[in-house]
Amino acid sequence: MYRQEKIAEIIDLQTSDFVQKPTGVERNILTLIPQIDNFATIITGIRRCGKSTVLLQLMKKKWQNAVYFNWEDIRLAGFETDDFSRLYNEIQKRDVKVLFFDEIQLVSNWEMFVHQLLREGFKVFITGSNASLLSQELGTNLTGRHLSIELFPFSYKEFCTLKNFEYNLDSIEKYMQTGGIPDFAKTGEKVILQNLINDILIRDIAVRYALKDVESLKKLTAYLLTNTACPVSANKLTDVIGLKSASSVLEYFSYLKNAYLVDFIPQFSYSSKVQLRNPKKVYAIDLGLVNAVASIFSDNAGRKLENLIYLHLRAKYKEIFYFKDKDECDFVIKNEVKITQAIQVCYQINDENFEREFNGLMTALDFFDLSDGIIVTLNQTDEFNKNGKKVRLIPVYKYLID
Repeated sequence: MYRQEKIAEIIDLQTSDFVQKPTGVERNILTLIPQIDNFATIITGIRRCGKSTVLLQLMKKKWQNAVYFNWEDIRLAGFETDDFSRLYNEIQKRDVKVLFFDEIQLVSNWEMFVHQLLREGFKVFITGSNASLLSQELGTNLTGRHLSIELFPFSYKEFCTLKNFEYNLDSIEKYMQTGGIPDFAKTGEKVILQNLINDILIRDIAVRYALKDVESLKKLTAYLLTNTACPVSANKLTDVIGLKSASSVLEYFSYLKNAYLVDFIPQFSYSSKVQLRNPKKVYAIDLGLVNAVASIFSDNAGRKLENLIYLHLRAKYKEIFYFKDKDECDFVIKNEVKITQAIQVCYQINDENFEREFNGLMTALDFFDLSDGIIVTLNQTDEFNKNGKKVRLIPVYKYLID
């Protein structure tokens, strides 16, 4: 339990330190953040992807008279439900109506406090490092009173802005090696990524879900990051990882996904049962993390390029699948009830792989009755027309900035 005086001191120190920080590269998400009266805005994303910086950018653009409060502060390690009343008193004293809360899910019953603030006309912005932020809490007391948006590590365009790079082959290769975690992109210190992975596995997963077998969790994480852009099966991984059952592997999958370390896409099917049965393809949420964990993977440029395109699509679209019939297409995009795009990814088209990549895309175009498709390459440009359908080869840096 905290004294009123102590909470006042922490608010003043945190807010003062926060507003003095540099705002950095303006994030693309800034204009997309929902801001509606009587709704809490929740920004989720992997640790260290810049959520607090986005709050700062938002504050300096629109609401400089606001309170910032971060529950990851060591001085708040003993914060309890009863302390919310004293925090509320301090907010009232400052005569502000806009509140920025970092990682509030670390405190029990936070959603009841936020609900009270919304009823009283406060505008509340919240960040969290777990996609479930919360799902159980949001589904109880904040049903219909919250709007969520995801923040990802620096995109290619943001990375180029940070480094003052031109959009070209050289900057793409640097981005594929570095990834978009802001602190690492700025410094290049690999320990940042190693510590980040460890924090996610221990604090966001092992502690949150009371896991005892942390070693299996680490093995699974290394396996998935090493095999990004590949199909994975829970049944086949039980022996590899050492977990007792496929259901345990699936649980670990969900933990890693909720912590934004990896993501999975299903094979397209009109049957949800078939989708569940088929292997999903796994992708890392950042290429820097792949390189940090799986150094042997650095030579597999094709899968890294596919992962990069997935990240670009993931930031824009909610329903992404891979398509497999007689041939395979890397990505198909669903918009509402219809597949509207088909994208193939190939590091370099040559005589050996052209027919496979072209036919895979054409099969998807025929199946979904689409008139054109794209093959994203490292640095090739071309165009083909066949059976009334157009296929374009596009260099990745042009595709990412289009």
